[in-house]
Amino acid sequence: MAPNDSAETTGEATGTVVGRRKAARYIVPVAVAGVAAATIGLVPALANSGDPDLPKISAQELIEKIAASDEEQLAGTFKISTDLGLPLDGLAGSLVPGGAGKGGDKDGGAAAPQDKLMELTSGTHTLRVAADGPERQKLSILGDASEYSLIHNQGEVWAYDSTSDEVYHAEAPEGRDGGSADKAPKAPKGAPATPKDFAEQALAAAGDTTSVTVDGTAQVAGRDAYQLLIKPKQSGSTIGSVRIAVDAENGVPLKFTLSAASGGKAVVDAGFTKVDFSKPAASTFAFTPPKGAKVTEADELETGKDEHGAAQKALPGQLAELDGFEGLNVIGKGWTSIAEIKTPGGKGLPAAGSGDVPAEAQGFLDALGDKVTGKFGSGTVFKTRLVNALLTDDGSVYVGAVTKDALVLAADDAAAK
Repeated sequence: MAPNDSAETTGEATGTVVGRRKAARYIVPVAVAGVAAATIGLVPALANSGDPDLPKISAQELIEKIAASDEEQLAGTFKISTDLGLPLDGLAGSLVPGGAGKGGDKDGGAAAPQDKLMELTSGTHTLRVAADGPERQKLSILGDASEYSLIHNQGEVWAYDSTSDEVYHAEAPEGRDGGSADKAPKAPKGAPATPKDFAEQALAAAGDTTSVTVDGTAQVAGRDAYQLLIKPKQSGSTIGSVRIAVDAENGVPLKFTLSAASGGKAVVDAGFTKVDFSKPAASTFAFTPPKGAKVTEADELETGKDEHGAAQKALPGQLAELDGFEGLNVIGKGWTSIAEIKTPGGKGLPAAGSGDVPAEAQGFLDALGDKVTGKFGSGTVFKTRLVNALLTDDGSVYVGAVTKDALVLAADDAAAK
């Protein structure tokens, strides 16, 4: 019989494994496709022989197995697919300063990691990954006839886009020889990475509003795995469930699937199709710019300056800094938490045709928005399959992974106080 642990873990049971969520966590998925993340229609690589017969394990033991996993060497291929029901191609310019994929020296060229990795928040992509401890990692995005690679090798970061033949290069402050892994440039936060990254974000949300069970077994990428099922206990959440396939031998998450309460195709699905936990060859992480390729050095860039000369950050980074923001209030808890934000000046959306909003942006807003009314007055609800936001005409914002009705109710309750 396949394991099926029906016991539910609570916030106390998982307290040593997961951290306390910050208020901004409720907002960030709007920009990073639920990741939390961010956050994928992958057909699982299931064995023909059926699900493996594995020893029984409790949900708590499986969570501890994930936390104890210390695999630092692997190589493999995985697929990511995201379906938020959101026209992210139209959002790219607002998510990344300068616009995703525009290239040019201003933002580091077509090989700049921030731009390229944000493309993973929409559609289906095949990636190849390799890691050899904290000092060597490689991520390649495979196209039909192209490849984009991001390589960290002992304090240096290289990125190469074969389509544009452009290279991006950055070094740790101490330089090539003295650079340390902890100071090496990192990939942009919020960009999708491995199934383990998705799993850690999901477990960080577990608490007494969450049901966590072991729901059978599977084979993923030819390896036996337990399936951890995470579901909200509360009604009103747009999240249906999170399913994590965990390697039975070493505890590494092999596949992550986030499903919407409304059903249909998975919102986020990321999983290995091939994986090997042996040490990759050192040559995997070696990189020399191809002859004739354009190379942009990170220290030569003046990236994203606003009119005051201050460095701009991509939207996920801006939102992450809202924790402790004076105008931010979190309503409720768990999966139905809603962030209430008072915008500076108390202004809502500019009126259509006012000239304050570009035509393309106005069309995007109109396509997403539903006009609503209540005790709070009137406003517009902007929808995705996962995260919804209500912007009232007086400038208040209510956002969360909750239904439209839940947002209107929160705004009415706030207006009544």
